[in-house]
Amino acid sequence: MNGLSDVRLVLRGQELLDEQVNSIQMSRPVVSPATSRLGMFFHRWATRKTLLDLDDDQLRDIGITRQQARAEGLKPFWRR
Repeated sequence: MNGLSDVRLVLRGQELLDEQVNSIQMSRPVVSPATSRLGMFFHRWATRKTLLDLDDDQLRDIGITRQQARAEGLKPFWRR
C-alpha cells in the first residue's frame, strides 16, 4: 500500500475507537447521590449479614472474635 492509504486506515481506525468509547459512555447509567447511598446501604446490609454467617475459623482468619462479629453484624445498615 502507499503512504496515503496507510494514513486513511489509521484515521478510520481511530474514528471507530472513538465511536465505541462514546457508545459505552452513553450507555452507562447516571449515578445520583441517592443511588450511591442506596448502594452503600445495601453493601452494609449484605456484608453484615455475611459476617453473622461466618464460622469460628473464618472469623479467626479475618482477626475478629465472635462477639465483635455479632456487634458489627447486628448494627442497622444506616449506621457506620
